[in-house]
Amino acid sequence: MKILKRILFLILALIALALIVAVFVKKEYSLEREITVNRSKTEVFDYVRYLKNQDNYSVWSLMDPDMKKEFTGVDGTVGFISAWESDDKQVGKGEQEITGIVEGERIDYELRFREPFESTDYTYMITESAGDSATLVKWGFSGRMDYPMNLMLLFMDMEGMLGPDLENGLVNLKKILETL
Repeated sequence: MKILKRILFLILALIALALIVAVFVKKEYSLEREITVNRSKTEVFDYVRYLKNQDNYSVWSLMDPDMKKEFTGVDGTVGFISAWESDDKQVGKGEQEITGIVEGERIDYELRFREPFESTDYTYMITESAGDSATLVKWGFSGRMDYPMNLMLLFMDMEGMLGPDLENGLVNLKKILETL
């Protein structure tokens, strides 16, 4: 009986320690990748402003070409929603909405994941002139994990998990735009 009490006490102490540690762990995460595309800023922005075009370069869209897609609103404008549903667990189910546009400069999105887990994250694409016919494209991703789930950020490498997908998506975007 004493052994069971000690084991129970140890388990409770570990849980309490984890909850205390979680108070001090960051709750936000963000990352950004960039690439230079040899096209004018206007051409690049006019392409990336359309959410449907992400199907051509986003790694996540390319993972399941047979995923079910549904669109609401006018693409390239604030309020446009692209919803997806896939049997591939890496793709899952969710929707992305254009939440802000600074013409020729920046597009903001809200990503709402439904499956395999629920979360809301934010992404953006920024276009900056990098010369006469070159454009620096920045693709960023950020999110938040509330207490005590933020403890998982100690064990998750968001840069390692998402960074390569953003990089590969930008490489795909560059290839598409430079061959148009």
